[in-house]
Amino acid sequence: MPQTIETLPNGLTLRQDDRFFKLGQDSVLLSSFAKPRRNAKVLDLGCGTGALALLIYRPDLTITGLELQPEPLELFRASIADNGVDIAAVQGDLRAIRTIFPHGSMDYVICNPPYFDRTAGKSAPSPEKRTARQDGTCTVEEVAVATSFVLHTGGKAAFVFRPERLWVLLQALDRVRLVPKRLRFVHQNAAAAPSAVLVECRKGGSPEGLAVEPPLLVDSEEYQRIYGK
Repeated sequence: MPQTIETLPNGLTLRQDDRFFKLGQDSVLLSSFAKPRRNAKVLDLGCGTGALALLIYRPDLTITGLELQPEPLELFRASIADNGVDIAAVQGDLRAIRTIFPHGSMDYVICNPPYFDRTAGKSAPSPEKRTARQDGTCTVEEVAVATSFVLHTGGKAAFVFRPERLWVLLQALDRVRLVPKRLRFVHQNAAAAPSAVLVECRKGGSPEGLAVEPPLLVDSEEYQRIYGK
């Protein structure tokens, strides 16, 4: 398959291939929403071709991407080399997270988890894309367990998800002591129903203090700024 190269809003480049999900709105918006502290150790869980890790890149961060499929990981590693950035790309199954990373070793996790229940009738067009977007390979609950394992108490994680399955995500987070602290819905415009939801949670602590931020409108100057326009 021929490769294409996308220039990201932060100026880095991303190698892409039609077999795998290409750069989309969700990764760009999640990278803008996520707020890892300075010098944080960040894990991109299920990183695919590395869009999120590259989008969130800062020289002070120690970033690792974990991906099950070897082919998108090869593209990610090529993008890392293209950009000359210091990011680790690790192949592995998040369901075996305990054999890959030490407990509590990360400060921040970013993840674009599988949106769709594999029984819900929505099917991605290729096996590679089904692996990335349906929960046949891993469930939302398994993503939450892996996230909680690698975070130390007080560590944070940010997710982008579908609004109609938000309760599924929140239940999974609650079971592993990941407490939602920030919530923001994405809308095409002020009259449209939300098309995505951004969630930041903290490991441990009080369930009080959830900040529901103003909606992010696609038809807005803020959205254009996020895309560097």
